[in-house]
Amino acid sequence: NNDCHLLIHDTYRGLLWELYQATLNSKGEMTALCLVVWDSCLVYPPSGRGDQCTSADAAGYPITPLLFSPDELATNTLDHAIRFILPNSRMRSRTFVHPASHAGAPSSTGLAPIYGNRFRLKASFDDRAYGPGAKVVIAALKKYGMFLADGGNILLTAVAESPFTSHFYNETHFDSRSLFGIKVTDFEVIDGGTRYRLTYDCVLNNITFPTCKGKG
Repeated sequence: NNDCHLLIHDTYRGLLWELYQATLNSKGEMTALCLVVWDSCLVYPPSGRGDQCTSADAAGYPITPLLFSPDELATNTLDHAIRFILPNSRMRSRTFVHPASHAGAPSSTGLAPIYGNRFRLKASFDDRAYGPGAKVVIAALKKYGMFLADGGNILLTAVAESPFTSHFYNETHFDSRSLFGIKVTDFEVIDGGTRYRLTYDCVLNNITFPTCKGKG
């Protein structure tokens, strides 16, 4: 449905390439609706690339750092927040909060969540009924939380098993049903500060990169 994302991490140059609606045509040429290049060694300001600027995720921030992998679950090293997705009809229209810098196409109103919202699992959540892989994800959700990143119907996304991973999800008994039973009421919303209205007037921050060439 033209919603293919391609993520490439150039570890030598310290660059992260993320494409949205990436398509390989019959001539072997790659096209994309959106290509954003990130400096993977830079700590970006709260507005990321710049307020009102999108990315391969509608919220405007990078996808790759917010994915988790089978290696992180197997070694219990999931030490970052996670991205999550909601249908556009479940998000408030034309509003975002940092670290989001854009708001995509939500259509809801009132108190619906907005792009950039950070949901953190309550410390009191009981994980005793969950498997070892799910416990690692739950611990990260309690400490770092998850950020609303895009519109769609798949709540959480993760790095697939591939030749680039050393472990498999089944090693920690983790699959698409491993987090069943966690309810929205088990989370608290962390106030991210100022709400911004979407204008589409992208103003890029003055960022020079790469900052870590040759260190990957």
